[in-house]
Amino acid sequence: MSNIVVVGSISTDFIVGANKRPLVGETIEGTSFTTDFGGKGANQAVACARLGAKTSILGAVGGDEFAERLLQNLQNNNINISNVERVTHSPSGSAVITLVEGDNSIIYVPGANAEYNPLAVRTYFENRKDEKIDLVLVQNETKEETVESLIDLCNLENVPVLLNPAPARTIAKNTIDKLTFLTPNETEFKTMFPNEKLKDVLTQYPKKLIVTLGSKGAIFHDGKSIIKVPSIPVENVEDTTGAGDTFNGAFAVAVTSGLQIEESIKFGNLAAAIAIQNKGAQNGMPTLKEMKGRIEYEKKWDLE
Repeated sequence: MSNIVVVGSISTDFIVGANKRPLVGETIEGTSFTTDFGGKGANQAVACARLGAKTSILGAVGGDEFAERLLQNLQNNNINISNVERVTHSPSGSAVITLVEGDNSIIYVPGANAEYNPLAVRTYFENRKDEKIDLVLVQNETKEETVESLIDLCNLENVPVLLNPAPARTIAKNTIDKLTFLTPNETEFKTMFPNEKLKDVLTQYPKKLIVTLGSKGAIFHDGKSIIKVPSIPVENVEDTTGAGDTFNGAFAVAVTSGLQIEESIKFGNLAAAIAIQNKGAQNGMPTLKEMKGRIEYEKKWDLE
């Protein structure tokens, strides 16, 4: 069983369905409204845990009525929350998500997530004793200085680290050099590497940079050539909100279980394909049993 530590946001999603996106100054009628559990950190932790990894999350919730529900949801998914801080002077994180024809646009309010700081990360590493960590998974909904401190500590202690740079921000080359994996989508890639060609940057970071391409799959350089891994076709897309988080969590589980990068991407693509057939970021995230029940599941993956 892989031991994965996720450092990231824990939030509530407020999801509005509509037939179109409103123009500036326009009021339109929506088709649906739901609340759900979210935050890229929590989402990726749930994805890892449902696929059988021993999963812990580091982060923060606020002093509001949402905090207990957020923590209970993580526990219900067998995620260790002993290192989640309670920030009483701040609200828990939230996101307002607009869904139109299955595709989403998101406004994210960090709340307590912005309070999770480098000191908390250092304290965790000082107190973790000799527990072996197979991978640390982090996203950019945590403060930049906290992410950088985490990457430095992982590098110092030889702990593999995957950065999913969402939302995108520029990143120094020496920080990229410390990463084991970097997984932007197409839009995030353009923000991080402006005016650079995809093939050139992939070649510069073989076996490290994996760019997800939505319905077109993902692409990386295996050290010899650029490899494009197709997605799993999905006819009835309900909600793409958790697709990237599902992919990252599933990829993390696969690669820490011994699969090569290309096979781990295929595994992640299948998990994401299952997830987007349900509404909500976490609702459709599959268990390993559900994965194995799909015709696209490859026996050679042999995950337990």
